[in-house]
Amino acid sequence: MSEIEEELRPKDQTEDERDDIYDEDGSVRNDFLSLVCAAIADRDVLYLRNHVAKLHESELGHLIQAIQPDQRLALVRLLGDDFDMTALTEVDEAIRLQIVEQMPNEQIAAAIGELDSDDAVYILEDLDKEDREEILAQLPFTERVRLRRALDYPESSAGRRMQTEFVAVPPFWTVGQTIDYMRDEEELPESFTQIFVIDPTFRLLGAVDLDRILRTKRTMKIETIMRETNHPIPAQMDQEEAAQLFEQYDLLSAAVVDESDRLVGVLTIDDVVDVIQEEAEEDIMRLGGVGDEELSDTIPETSRSRVPWLLVNLLTAFLAASVISLFEATIEQIVALAVLMPIVAGMGGNAGSQTMTVTVRALATRNLDIHNAFRVVRREVGVGLLNGLIFGVLIGVVAGLWFHDANIGGIIATAMLINMLAAALAGIMIPLLLDRFNIDPAVASAVFVTTVTDITGFFSFLGLATWWFAIS
Repeated sequence: MSEIEEELRPKDQTEDERDDIYDEDGSVRNDFLSLVCAAIADRDVLYLRNHVAKLHESELGHLIQAIQPDQRLALVRLLGDDFDMTALTEVDEAIRLQIVEQMPNEQIAAAIGELDSDDAVYILEDLDKEDREEILAQLPFTERVRLRRALDYPESSAGRRMQTEFVAVPPFWTVGQTIDYMRDEEELPESFTQIFVIDPTFRLLGAVDLDRILRTKRTMKIETIMRETNHPIPAQMDQEEAAQLFEQYDLLSAAVVDESDRLVGVLTIDDVVDVIQEEAEEDIMRLGGVGDEELSDTIPETSRSRVPWLLVNLLTAFLAASVISLFEATIEQIVALAVLMPIVAGMGGNAGSQTMTVTVRALATRNLDIHNAFRVVRREVGVGLLNGLIFGVLIGVVAGLWFHDANIGGIIATAMLINMLAAALAGIMIPLLLDRFNIDPAVASAVFVTTVTDITGFFSFLGLATWWFAIS
C-alpha cells in the first residue's frame, strides 16, 4: 500500500467496503476520490493500476466524470495501456471528446482493437472524419470493414448500435460440429445467448438458443432444432423502435439484417437498456427546451443551447401581453384583476403541462395511437372539467372573501373552469397534431400549450370581467 493510501484510507473500513467506490447515495466516495486525485498529483502509477484500472467500466466512467478536467487527461496518460477505453462509453459526449482528442491516434487504434464493435463505433462516431479514417486504417482488414459498415448506417439506427461479433453456422451442421466449432474458434464474442443459422449468402434462416444446444444430442442437425428468428431488426430501423421491440417481446438479443435479409450483426439487451435511458433523457430535456445539453458543457455552450427556446418563449409572452393590453381600461378600474389574472394563467399552464407530458410519453412508447386517441381525449376533457370545477370553486371562494366581492369570485371561478378545459384539450391535441405532421412533440409542444393557456386564461378572465361589469 502506498504512502498516500495509508494516509488517507479510513482505518475502520472492511475489505468489502474498500472495494465499493460508492457511498450510500450512489455517488463516488469522497475518500476514494481524494486518494485517486492525490495519486494523480503524485503520479502514483502503482496505486492507479491496482485500484483504478481494475474498476468496472461504468465505475471508471463515473470516476472520470467526478474528477477535474485536467485530472482526467492525466489519469488516462498515467494508466496508458491499462486504461479501459470502454469507460468512455459511460461518460458525457463532451468529456469523451475532450479525452479522445488528446490521445494519439495510435493509442486509440490499439485500444479500439480490444473493444466490442458496438463500443468501438460509439467512440469512433464522434471523431473527426480525418482522425476516424486514420484510426481505422491501423486496424486489421476484417475489423476495419465491420466498423466501417456499422458507421455507414444512420446515427441512432440499429445498425449503429449493433455488435458485429456473433456466432453463425449453416443449417446442415450437427449439434456436435457446432459445439466443437465454439470450443476451437478463438474469435467468438465474449458472451452470447443465441447461435444464428445462415445460408451460403449469409441470409438469415433462423436461430438456436444455447440451452437448446446443450439439451440436444450431438448427432442432431441444426436445421431440425432451429426456430425462426424472433423479430429480426432491420439495420436502418431507429434505435428507439428497436428498443420497443425488445420491450414488447421480452428479447435478450435480436438479429440485425440488411435490406437483403442478410445477417450483419446482433443487438443485445445491454445496448438496448442504454438506448431506452438515452431516449428517455432526450425526451425530458427536449420538453424543457434544453436540447442535447450535458452537465459537462461549458457556460457558452449551455447558454447557446438555451437561447433559441427562451427567444420563442419571449415572442409568445408578447402575444399574451397583447391580449392583456386589450383590457387595459378594465384593469385600471378594477385593480383586483391585475392581482388575480396570473393565477388563472398559471394554473392553466400547469394543468396543460401535466396532460402534455403524459401525451408525449404515450406517443413515444406507442401507447397512444389513432385507435384509442378519442377515448384518451374524452378522458382528459373530463379531467379538465372536474379539476376546473374543484379549483374554480376554491379560488372563487378565496378571491370573493379576499376582495369582499362575490362578483370577482364568480368571474375567476368561471375563467378557471374555461382555462382548465382549454389546458386539457391543448395538452393532448397539440402533441397529437404535431406527431401527425411528423414534428417531434417533445420539442415543440410546450411552447404552444403554454401560449394557448396564457391567452385563454387572460382573455376569459379579463373578457368576462369587462362584460360583467359593463352590464352591472
